[in-house]
Amino acid sequence: MYVILGAGGPSAHALTAELLAHQKTVRLVSRKPIAVSNPNLSWVQADLLNEAQVCEAAKGATVVYLCAGIIYDAKIWQQQWPLIMNNVINAVKSVGARLIFLDNIYMYGLVNGPVTEQTPYHPCSVKGEIRARVANSLMDEVSTGNIQASIARAADFYGASSMNSFIDMMVLDKYSKNQRAQWVGNPKMLHNFSYIPDVGKGLYMLGQEPKSDNQIWHLPTAKPITGIEFMRLAAEIYQVQPKYTTINKLMLRLFGLFKKVVAGTVEMYYQYDHDYQFDSSKFEQYFNVKPTSYVDGITNISETMYKKQNI
Repeated sequence: MYVILGAGGPSAHALTAELLAHQKTVRLVSRKPIAVSNPNLSWVQADLLNEAQVCEAAKGATVVYLCAGIIYDAKIWQQQWPLIMNNVINAVKSVGARLIFLDNIYMYGLVNGPVTEQTPYHPCSVKGEIRARVANSLMDEVSTGNIQASIARAADFYGASSMNSFIDMMVLDKYSKNQRAQWVGNPKMLHNFSYIPDVGKGLYMLGQEPKSDNQIWHLPTAKPITGIEFMRLAAEIYQVQPKYTTINKLMLRLFGLFKKVVAGTVEMYYQYDHDYQFDSSKFEQYFNVKPTSYVDGITNISETMYKKQNI
């Protein structure tokens, strides 16, 4: 039994698809109902802020995945993330399951060079401080031998049908409609992006390999390229001109006056006006896999968009 806590988001969808493709039994756990049609799939309602509900939802699990996403607000993160992690740790202890936590890279802060699993935590944002605290609390439990757990980290992602990422929403969707793309930050800086199906496959692989427990993994992600290179590549695939405008920090602040989720991105702006070099070579070498290239990833997305538009 594979239990996905915080089901409903892009990463959870990708993981679910991968598990079902391998005939695994999956239980989705979320506050809101999720329609299920596969006999190997079920849904249970639970609030991750309620320890008793999390423990009940985890019963019978061999592997528990924590793929939760909460409102993009630092104050809410401060209140909820430590509680969620504490509840999940207690739940996996109670059922004896392995835990795989899908994390981001905010805790590393601004890094000059490649970001690896050995990169020390130097957060330069409130959200990064919270993520560092939560990650440390989990690995402290691991170091004392209380649980078997791993942290799986991904870069900014693309390829989600929900248009949850700025790349999907502000670049790929724009080019699919022959509109001008929008790029956050300096498009001359290096940046890399994790393809959502690769995130699902990576999480699946970790779930099948108990020897990978008790450490941190960076999920398979293509090498960094500049924003200009990414947009040129996308424009070529969509057969449009690579036109774009940029969004700077001041513009984000102004947009944030009207949209709270945008306001929450302002403190993360350092990721977009400096090089962002996420390194997944440890995972690639251990599991002998290669991440999907940007050419293949964007082509897959463009074909999916075309099919949807012509249904």
